[in-house]
Amino acid sequence: MQTSRHLKKLAADANVILSAVAGKAALCVFLEEDVEISTTQFNIDEVREYLGVIAEQYGLSEEILESQLKLLPLKIYRRHFYEGFIGKAAKKLSSRDEDDIELLALAMKLKIPIWSNDNDFKHAGVEAYTTAKLLKILKA
Repeated sequence: MQTSRHLKKLAADANVILSAVAGKAALCVFLEEDVEISTTQFNIDEVREYLGVIAEQYGLSEEILESQLKLLPLKIYRRHFYEGFIGKAAKKLSSRDEDDIELLALAMKLKIPIWSNDNDFKHAGVEAYTTAKLLKILKA
């Protein structure tokens, strides 16, 4: 598939990672070879917190979901990498979900769009795409 130069890299939020782990539509974006997907260790920890909930919701084992998570082609960054952008990201998301600050800081540091299915990034100063929009763009 041909991707635009613009969408070669994305910063993935916990909600799209959970969707992919559960085998939902987001998995198609992860399988797109031309797109590099990054996230924060904070987001991975958040995903792991919800694996039990997802396992119960879809009748899957938590171990299988953990294995799926490990198989996703994800580049995971630790906080020290994007630390210098935390303050700026916190200001942009001041009235939003605090759990999104680290991902926004990573996206700002890497100068890449965010992939999330929530609206917290709408006015954060970076481009943000939902899974549905990405699937349309990537024609997956």
